[in-house]
Amino acid sequence: MKKNRFIFVVVFAVLLQATRSNADWNQWRGPERTGEVTNETPWPEKLGGENLTLLWEAKLSEGYSSPVTSEGKVFTVATQEEKNEVVRAFDLSTGEQNWNDSWKGAMKVPFFAAKNGSWVRSTPVTGDGAIYVGGMRDVLVKLDTNTGDEIWKVDFTEREKTEVPSFGQVCSPLLDGNDLYVQAGLAVAKLNAETGETIWTSLEDKRAMFGSAFSSPVIATLGGKRQLIVQARLALAGLDLETGAELWTTPVKAFRGMNILTPSIIGDDKVFTASYGGGAFLFSITANGEGEFAVEQLWNNEALEGYMGSPVIRGNHAYLHGRDKKLHCISLENGEATWSTDEEFGEYWSMIHQGDRILALDQKGELILFDASPQKFRLLDRRSISKDEPTWAHLGIEGNRLLVRSLNGIHVYEWK
Repeated sequence: MKKNRFIFVVVFAVLLQATRSNADWNQWRGPERTGEVTNETPWPEKLGGENLTLLWEAKLSEGYSSPVTSEGKVFTVATQEEKNEVVRAFDLSTGEQNWNDSWKGAMKVPFFAAKNGSWVRSTPVTGDGAIYVGGMRDVLVKLDTNTGDEIWKVDFTEREKTEVPSFGQVCSPLLDGNDLYVQAGLAVAKLNAETGETIWTSLEDKRAMFGSAFSSPVIATLGGKRQLIVQARLALAGLDLETGAELWTTPVKAFRGMNILTPSIIGDDKVFTASYGGGAFLFSITANGEGEFAVEQLWNNEALEGYMGSPVIRGNHAYLHGRDKKLHCISLENGEATWSTDEEFGEYWSMIHQGDRILALDQKGELILFDASPQKFRLLDRRSISKDEPTWAHLGIEGNRLLVRSLNGIHVYEWK
């Protein structure tokens, strides 16, 4: 009996490890929207040679939407011939295309944003056999992950009687059970994931010029209440998940409403963010016994401006790629930089991390591996993987597969 019990425990542990190691990279910044990788197999210290080898790659049309995975498939979204948006599903191991689906969805962004292109930016989310895709013309489409068949499509401009946002839909949808949250239709919207029906909208009157938001929401428990944390273009807010009512809200200074980062939840009911033109911020969110919330700005370091790259939080420090193109290690206690790199990198970094090891993808096509150390920038290795095309899409990982979306392709590497 004891022997059988021992075998069961060993088999269960192996299955549990396999589950952890191969968890779907199912949405923006990973399963928890933090960029954290829970795979317990330690990452290598070097990026060259057998440590990182190309498994397969495929040509795509332009796009900055990040790849996501589900049940052995990887999904990409692109803008094709300045006319259509196309979703493709590939076998994660072989690169064989399983299906594709498309719809009319092209548009032109304002001239001052043209350097970043007029192509899709929102990252889809997968769950329960479906993928939810945000299109540039403020649409949200639900497709079957096995067949690519369209299940429903919501056009927010028709439903909410709004204009197409000047920069297109940028927010990446968030799936929570049978609930779907997205900043679209010049508001925050909660939809029934099964039917696409709107359950509520919120923050409709908190829009800056050019409409629609850039940031993607997260769900967290603050002040003892689970809620939707939203960074709109002018403010940071917590919304009631059932009703959409504002639990709390606070202004966040930003040039032309460029609040782009995904809010980071810090233990003890705190929220960190940074903005273009406003600096870095830490807010404390508290609640009294009657369910009323209060917001306190603990600090604001105006010298440490954010841009597009959401930070990695490790311990009591935030690792932020700033508007100045440098990497900063910021103390969450006082908002001061414990160090900043002398080197200026590209305009954008996406980052994932496993424990204290952080892997960044520079917009110039370079992978950068370093340790999360509050003492100094400890570079482990760096490697150029895309010299000819920019890599604005967020880096992804599933098990030992590294997912890189360049402007015109997807590249899947094996990570030793």
